[in-house]
Amino acid sequence: MSEKKYSKKAEDKIGKVMHEFKEGDLKSSSGKKVTNRKQAIAIGISEAKEKGLKVPKQKK
Repeated sequence: MSEKKYSKKAEDKIGKVMHEFKEGDLKSSSGKKVTNRKQAIAIGISEAKEKGLKVPKQKK
């Protein structure tokens, strides 16, 4: 079974966003502090996609 992979740069970007989340500095687009781990991961993936990094498609 082969799993789809994130590129190294995408992993780094998501890691930086998660670090911000853990420090309590991550804000959503509305400016509110992010308190949900899943939301923080979604923000990291979204930012990686905006930069054009390799991110696997979402499972349905």
